[in-house]
Amino acid sequence: MNEFRKNLVFTWRYSKKQKSRIIAFVFCSFLHIVISVIVPIISAKIIINFTSNQLNQVLWMGLVLFIIELFRNLINYLCNYFSQVIYRETFTDLQLNLGKEILSLTNSCLDHNSSGVFIQRLTNDTSKISDIFNLLSFNLIDVLTDIGIFGAIFIINRFLFFYVIVMVIIIGIIEKRRVSIRTEKDKEFRRENEKVSGFVGELVRGVRDIKMLSAEESFLRNLNERLLGLNAKRYEMSKVQRSYYFISGSLRDFFDFSMICILVYFISQQKFTIALALVIYNYMRGITYIVNSYSYLLEGIKDFNLSCNRIFEIIDGKDFPKEKFGKTHLDSVEGNFEFSRVSFGYSSDDLILKDLSFKIKANSTVAFVGKSGAGKSTIFNLLCKMYEVNSGNIFIDGENILSLDRESIRDNITIISQNPYIFNLSIRDNLRLVKEDVTDEEMIDACQVACLDEFINSLPEKYDTIVGEGGISLSGGQRQRLAIARALIQKTEIILFDEATSALDNETQTQIQKAIDNMKESYTILIIAHRLSTIINCDRILYLEDGKIVAEGTHKELLEKSLEYRKLYQAEIEK
Repeated sequence: MNEFRKNLVFTWRYSKKQKSRIIAFVFCSFLHIVISVIVPIISAKIIINFTSNQLNQVLWMGLVLFIIELFRNLINYLCNYFSQVIYRETFTDLQLNLGKEILSLTNSCLDHNSSGVFIQRLTNDTSKISDIFNLLSFNLIDVLTDIGIFGAIFIINRFLFFYVIVMVIIIGIIEKRRVSIRTEKDKEFRRENEKVSGFVGELVRGVRDIKMLSAEESFLRNLNERLLGLNAKRYEMSKVQRSYYFISGSLRDFFDFSMICILVYFISQQKFTIALALVIYNYMRGITYIVNSYSYLLEGIKDFNLSCNRIFEIIDGKDFPKEKFGKTHLDSVEGNFEFSRVSFGYSSDDLILKDLSFKIKANSTVAFVGKSGAGKSTIFNLLCKMYEVNSGNIFIDGENILSLDRESIRDNITIISQNPYIFNLSIRDNLRLVKEDVTDEEMIDACQVACLDEFINSLPEKYDTIVGEGGISLSGGQRQRLAIARALIQKTEIILFDEATSALDNETQTQIQKAIDNMKESYTILIIAHRLSTIINCDRILYLEDGKIVAEGTHKELLEKSLEYRKLYQAEIEK
């Protein structure tokens, strides 16, 4: 119960905005309980009046019962209304908060977990948590109603009361055992479901590559294996339910038959009238299902606790570490930065960067070149604080990056990758993502600098054109230029191009190069280049090898003093 109480307190944080509705819901639920206790009593009196031929009383009691049932329908309507609104608002707030927590996870954590881990917890688990008030209220109503009937039976006959208590305890023990086993099976099922969700997400995102690789059969075979594993877990869970439902259902039938025998005995001994026996029998058949309410309540609480634990793992768990930022805020960033003896590896036993040091001046254009795996992209990841260094320091405008707050770093640096993600929105909305109040004039200016405005104006819907998931309706170069325009609207002082032109044709590359040239001397521009021809005009080029800078200078200087750089450039010319 301590765990349940703690989890309820957690859920209340997201429901307290609905305090007035919750109070109204509790009040309506209380009225429902009162009515549910009164109705069987009136029904019993109607049966007794029927058997004693008091038909006038039957009509009056029937009218009273009709009015009460109409009122109960109204109460049911209000209960459902309040519960649905409470669920909706709680669900939304909880999902939003969990989404915020997921966005604050470290990249290392995201690298080591599939998307299914987060999708299932953001959708399924938050839903189960949000539904706890509905679960508690409706099942508690049933339980409390049956407790009222218990009291009535206790007054009528003590022997029957203790008989019912024994019956409920026996079936309750079986149901408790069922729920415990089912919960363990549910844990396994949810873990398997996360894996399948992650794989399905990859399949959908990579469907075009799967088709081009003619790998449909391989992926379907893999999906089939995962689905078989998932459905095996689901079957194990349903097997537990099926077996225990059979046992508890058979016991209920046995207790119903036993009750008939007991009532027949009491009637034969003239201790009960037939009318009273009918009333008690109807009571008893209802009470045999008190365990249903109890087991649903217990099952719901177990589900609730399990979902809370899975959410807590993301919010507070050691396996889901969060990004950490300092408190120093830079009101304006010039764009100077420095790496001082930085060492870093994505795993502790394999360093990518080794005691790396260099300085970049504001508003300069600097390129990083070298063979694959030399550490070029890693430099960009560290500069954006996507990962933290193993040792050494990184400075932006003289401030250690560890002391800076998130806004000072992320609001002043933009990365344009080889495959920038373009959202399934209009061009206008894609640009608004980085600045909600961007004006049309700012948008057009940015697209003109990015050499994209002419293309946009050739489209029927112009800036309102929907570009499809991942920007699928755009070419690679158009996605790159849209990403550049997005960066210009964001107005960051540092813009990083991570092999942004490596997969483009010469004409598109020329347009991207023109867009970069338009930004020179106004921004600090860092470029990771696959094609050396795109960086020959850079102010400075750093040549990396095995995580270290082995040569630096202008293009002309490096051709003269760096054999490796000269070989790379000659190899490109000869292609």
